[in-house]
Amino acid sequence: MSKEFALFVGTFTTLLAIINPLEVLPVYLKLLDGADDAMHRAVAWKSSLYALLLCFFFLIFGTLLLRLFGVPLSMIRIVGGIILMKIGFELFSPPAQGGGMVGGSADRDKDNIAFVPLAMPLMFGPGAIATVLGITSTIRQQSSEEVASFAAVAGAIVATMLVTYLCLAYADKLTRFLGPLGIDATTRIVGFFVSAIGVGLIFNGVIEALETHGVTSLH
Repeated sequence: MSKEFALFVGTFTTLLAIINPLEVLPVYLKLLDGADDAMHRAVAWKSSLYALLLCFFFLIFGTLLLRLFGVPLSMIRIVGGIILMKIGFELFSPPAQGGGMVGGSADRDKDNIAFVPLAMPLMFGPGAIATVLGITSTIRQQSSEEVASFAAVAGAIVATMLVTYLCLAYADKLTRFLGPLGIDATTRIVGFFVSAIGVGLIFNGVIEALETHGVTSLH
C-alpha cells in the first residue's frame, strides 16, 4: 500500500467517522419535515457543498497560517487528538435526554438550513477542523511527495462529502432500513474508533514534541 493511498484511506475513514452522516439524519429530517424529494436533495447537495468548501478552506489556509506563524505541528496533533477523543467519548456515551438541537420546518429558507446548522456545525465542526489540520500536519513540509499527499487528502475530502450527500439524499430509506437501534449502535462503534484515532494523534504528537526538544529519541 503506497503512502498516498494509506493517507487517502486514513483521511476518508476518519473524516467520515467525525461527520457521521447517520447522526445528522434525525436533525436533517426534522428540519425538512413535510418537504418534497426535490427539496430534500437540494438541501442535501447545498449542505454537502458548503461543508466541502469549508474543508478545503481549512486544508489550504489553515495549514498555511500554521506554517506562517510557526505553530509546532506536534501541538496541532495533540490538540486535534484531544478534540477527537472528546467527540469519540460523546458519540460512544448514551445521548442526553431531549437532545433536540434545532427545531424547524420546510418553510425555512433552504440556503440557511443548508449552511446552518447542517454544514456548520453538524457536518463541519471542531472535530472536522481538528481532523483536517491534524492529518495535514503529518505531511512533512520538505517532502518531495508533499503535493501528492495533499492531493490524497483533497480526494478523501471529496469522497467523504459524496458519501455524506448520498446519505442525506436518501435519508428516509436509510432511517427505515437501519432503524433507531441500528443508528445508535453504528454511532457508538464510530465513537470508539474516533476515540482511538484521537489517542493515536495525541501519542504521536507527544513523542514528536519530546524528540524536538531533545528529551527523548527513538534512534
